[in-house]
Amino acid sequence: MPLFSVPKEVAVGTAMLGVAFATGMLAGKRYPSLGFGTPKSSKSIIGKSSPLWQYILDHSLREHPILKKLRLLTADHPWSKMMVSCDQAQLMANLVKLIKAKKVIEIGVFTGYNTLNMALVLPDNGRVIACDINEDYVKIGKPLWKEAGVEHKIDLRIKPAIQTLDELLASGEAETFDFAFIDADKENYNEYYEKCLRLIKKGGIIAIDNVLWSGRVLKPRKDDLATQSIHHLNEKLLRDARVNISMLPMGDGVTLAFKL
Repeated sequence: MPLFSVPKEVAVGTAMLGVAFATGMLAGKRYPSLGFGTPKSSKSIIGKSSPLWQYILDHSLREHPILKKLRLLTADHPWSKMMVSCDQAQLMANLVKLIKAKKVIEIGVFTGYNTLNMALVLPDNGRVIACDINEDYVKIGKPLWKEAGVEHKIDLRIKPAIQTLDELLASGEAETFDFAFIDADKENYNEYYEKCLRLIKKGGIIAIDNVLWSGRVLKPRKDDLATQSIHHLNEKLLRDARVNISMLPMGDGVTLAFKL
């Protein structure tokens, strides 16, 4: 496609991804000895006490006050590392807004930080189908969904995500969603991806979290089913002609799949 025929939204999106990739590359060049640390935090790649990490946050993070409130609440939870990193969540929100999304699927809610993050940028008639099997974690975030005035945009489904995805397909909602975020049990990643691909419309985006899995994807053990599942999906995505992809060194690694 000639350069000047590229739609404005696509050009802006490409530039955004370029900045995210360049940030990861810069961190790798300046801190080559740093390995992978705690999942779900960009500090795992750049370095927990890195001045560059703090600089990135100081010069890019625009966190809604209620989002910050929920992040700090979640930080006190024993499983806080499960929360999506704040910089990654901001990229997801920017992508949702960029493509003017109205219907979003989230697989894996935890305390609802990213749920709230995406609901905040959806139009008033937009909705997030939020899938999880543990309502105890979600109870932390639900009052803040209400406080932010977006509770009506969030359709929480407490049941296995595969069941919810099958119900959406059975009800005729194939190719009606704009964006999907996958961040749940890794063994089912391929099935989540395939069902989301059927639900997402052409031009929509599927974001797949934890694709670097703290570096374990480099040498997956035969008895580590979670790592094997992520690694196999990464290999599959590289060759999947149904999508264009970008794998970003953000958080614990996130792949963006753009449906063709």
